[in-house]
Amino acid sequence: MPFLSLGTLRVYYEITGAASAPTLVLSNSLGTNLGMWEPQVAEFSRAFRLVTYDTRGHGQSAVTPGPYSVAQLANDVLAMLDALSVSSFSFCGLSLGGMIGMHLAMHVPDRVNKLVLCNTAPKIGTQEAWNARIAAVKEGGMGAVTDAVLERWYTAQFRQSSRPAVAKTKEMLLNTPVEGYIGCCAAVRDMDQREGIQQIRIPTLVIAGKHDPVTTVADARFMVGSIQQAELLELPAAHLSNIEAAEEFTQAVMRFLRN
Repeated sequence: MPFLSLGTLRVYYEITGAASAPTLVLSNSLGTNLGMWEPQVAEFSRAFRLVTYDTRGHGQSAVTPGPYSVAQLANDVLAMLDALSVSSFSFCGLSLGGMIGMHLAMHVPDRVNKLVLCNTAPKIGTQEAWNARIAAVKEGGMGAVTDAVLERWYTAQFRQSSRPAVAKTKEMLLNTPVEGYIGCCAAVRDMDQREGIQQIRIPTLVIAGKHDPVTTVADARFMVGSIQQAELLELPAAHLSNIEAAEEFTQAVMRFLRN
């Protein structure tokens, strides 16, 4: 099994594609694991050395004592890539993964070639809302929030027409370790990069879901207005646009990264 020991953290990762190809890193959302990128792996691997991984506290990566921070999660990425002898890379992250991408672009701009920020924002939600979610999960486990999360993540039409895909996402949510989920909830709660992203000078694609109630089109437009070399793509999807609008998502990201 492909694990890396990074100090006190054990990270699960997968690599596909040619070793000689440029590296692309995919970073999962809160409450999922690297399996959320299944619709993209085959196509992205044709052009890139694709690195997917489970964020700290998620999937098969270790659950360390929380709370976590976005800076800590970004440093996990750098430690993983250092261990894999990757000096430069492009980065695509969704929601929490996008927040990690912003931090990397701000703090190690010499290592990031291109940036894709999907269904994300420099600040997501309010402290009160995140504290309420943390309390709900502490009391009732992941099952206490899963149905409500799925309603935000996918449109009603997609939930009806694509039940197998929704069932896979539900399984990821239910299998996410409670302490890992809570730790990453705190990371999102405590991060505000609204001013910091003005420093980003890396070519950036911002992807928004037209029906996303979590990170809205307005959030995406704010990022495009703040990042000098940013462009916007709106997709007919809610929060997990890489799954709900998979083909359009995949082709748009490929065009952006290869140009």
